[in-house]
Amino acid sequence: MSLTSVKNIDKNKYELEVKIDKEVFEKSINNEYKRSVKDISISGFRKGKAPRKMVEKMYGSKVFFEGAINECYPTAVNDAVDESKLDLVARPDVEIVSAEIDEGVVLKITCYTKPEIEVTKYKGLEVDKNILSISDDDIDKEIQKKIEQHARITTVEGRAAEKGDDAIINFEGFLEGVPFDGGKGENHTLSLGTGQFIPGFEEKIVGHNVGEEFDIDITFPDDYHSEDLKGQSVIFKIKLLELKSKEYPLIDDEFAKDISEFDSLIDFRADIKRDLEEKATKSAEDAVESKLVDILIDHIDGDIPDVMFEQKIDEEVANFEQKLKSQGMALDLYLQYTGSDKESFRETFRENSEKQVKVRVALEKIVKLEDIQVSSEEIEDQYNKFSEMYKMEIEKIKQHIPQDGVKLDLAVSKAIDIVKNEAIITEIEAGDVDNQVVKKSTKKTATKKKTVDKSDSTVEIEKKKSTAKKTPVKKSPAKKSPVKKKEVEG
Repeated sequence: MSLTSVKNIDKNKYELEVKIDKEVFEKSINNEYKRSVKDISISGFRKGKAPRKMVEKMYGSKVFFEGAINECYPTAVNDAVDESKLDLVARPDVEIVSAEIDEGVVLKITCYTKPEIEVTKYKGLEVDKNILSISDDDIDKEIQKKIEQHARITTVEGRAAEKGDDAIINFEGFLEGVPFDGGKGENHTLSLGTGQFIPGFEEKIVGHNVGEEFDIDITFPDDYHSEDLKGQSVIFKIKLLELKSKEYPLIDDEFAKDISEFDSLIDFRADIKRDLEEKATKSAEDAVESKLVDILIDHIDGDIPDVMFEQKIDEEVANFEQKLKSQGMALDLYLQYTGSDKESFRETFRENSEKQVKVRVALEKIVKLEDIQVSSEEIEDQYNKFSEMYKMEIEKIKQHIPQDGVKLDLAVSKAIDIVKNEAIITEIEAGDVDNQVVKKSTKKTATKKKTVDKSDSTVEIEKKKSTAKKTPVKKSPAKKSPVKKKEVEG
């Protein structure tokens, strides 16, 4: 292989010309002939025994070129990139310029390099940190969750369905007298009042008794995902098979003993408060880091190649698809259920993917500016953590996760620590954002790296009155790139 030229054709975009020597090409052609000849039949020769020259005469002199090029081009491309000293950010695009048995192969490699950006400011960034206090109401909500988890399910007898019941039903929907796709279910459990079905459906189950068969009229919302059903009025035929309700335990010392290690409700509540305070502190730290990341992005000066954003989006889509597969669902089926298409689905990842790329580029720049070093001991410790996480031997982990990547990730983690430790953080007590302010010149936060904005949502559960009846509870336990080929004539 010889790298014949390197051209900077655009910002962060290069074009390399590479020649694969005729000797290397000839060897690959012969290897391809040996791989293919066993399937070739030519009159006068036993199958798989025809000489190469005879095969080339019959099928064309370039019959083995494609397989030969696919064999030899990956090494040539890798060697050319190494020789060019370019730091690529995406898989290069390879095109065959020419291929001749007497001259070898000429390839054109188009590649994108890591952008040269500046971070105009990363020390002294100013952010607010909301300090949340835990109230009795917050503790009550957590206890309510425990009550829900330990409720006893009972069969309802002698009354009609009420909000809060679980109704087991058979149903079938009809549009203009004709059943529609996805409108039928049997022995389906529907929690009345949770809004699982389309608006109005659950409310019209309330008041009916077990064994009843009845019709309900429903109009699908105008923004419903199915084009055939949005805005349409339909009739559902219902049979109410069974009703179940929850019986809740009394909230007292015995309840605390049954579900926790504590002997009193007071101690149990105190433990819940400690846990909520830890989570609130962690949430506040994460929110500070997220705000710092947003500010850091605003201080990036330079152009980032679009290919970096597109590649990150592709990674996120692939990760999402893999998660779906682990749950037994294909992406196409998911898109059908959500009324989306692949392009619009892909776009949902764009904003966050672009943010991740920008943050990573900025932090890698800080690594250089601060001359951040990572020791071999730190790298080995990280491999040990991977080994524990994935339940895999360290040597196998190293085969999948290159050391250079681990080293850079650790350095980037140190870079975000510098940004946090050098930040000016204003602590604000929740509930009095105007007056209760404490300024700190720097604030050291947790060293765990998070460069993606992830906001936690709190679900409030309406408190329900405990029944007078005591309910017993139990204690909880180097990939090849496609090559563009000019048409090869035999």
